[in-house]
Amino acid sequence: MAKTQTAQPQVARNISDTARWAAYFRARETERPDAIFRDRYARRLCGQHGVDIANTLPDGNKHAWAWVTRTYLFDRFIEQELKQGVDLVLNLAAGLDARPYRMKLAASLQWLEVDLPEILAYKEEILANETPTCTLQRIRLDLADGNARRTLFEELNRRAQKILVLTEGLLIYLSADEVGVLANDLAGGTNFHGWILDIASPGLLRMMQKTTGKHLSEIGAPFKFAPAEGPDFFKAHGWEPTEVKGILKTATQFKRPPFFLRLLGHWPESKQPAGNRPWSGVCLFRKK
Repeated sequence: MAKTQTAQPQVARNISDTARWAAYFRARETERPDAIFRDRYARRLCGQHGVDIANTLPDGNKHAWAWVTRTYLFDRFIEQELKQGVDLVLNLAAGLDARPYRMKLAASLQWLEVDLPEILAYKEEILANETPTCTLQRIRLDLADGNARRTLFEELNRRAQKILVLTEGLLIYLSADEVGVLANDLAGGTNFHGWILDIASPGLLRMMQKTTGKHLSEIGAPFKFAPAEGPDFFKAHGWEPTEVKGILKTATQFKRPPFFLRLLGHWPESKQPAGNRPWSGVCLFRKK
């Protein structure tokens, strides 16, 4: 009698697959009775592949609390900024983000998602029968193409009066020079008003590079960006940090991290750059 073959777990193949990984954590959070946000599309978007990635990457499941807290903080900052009259949200490397479907947004709000063709095609297939709550447009673009990127920013600057930029989970894969050029490009638009991004300290970066980062480096997606200056890195590129929320401190409010980390989460946060201390946060910037 022939043996039944067991399907092998699917591993991360490229940087776009990290979007499935992130969607898996949103799905797990959504299924909690005390969820800090709900994304009813996340389970479909992550698929079995997203589950496999989380379970095959070294420490792939260890820091779910940090992923969901990052999402929560982005949500809160977005809601805050929309009340200030933002008329266009530009989500760079949008991946499998479902905010235009799961958040209560004005129908007149323009929401643009930019990412590589393959991940956007997959997303469109999964969400084909769903209706976004705002005006949604997807743009297939490799953000590493500086000329194409700047052309897009110039067109959007003419289209809207108050633009909010999102880069959730993107910058860590770029070099400091690449982040600086992107920041300069965004600052060049007179109507680019705010920017929400996440950032890690050099100490945390080194920890990540020893675990999950090893495999991601092998598939061409190494962790790179963790400036010694912290959020102040962006001041030289036209952006002023106005609010900085530590992920551990925020997660501790919801009792998400392990107990020993929650003890650290109760400590006051230093206003100095974290340096060698493991730290990550979500930041809101205004153009200078």
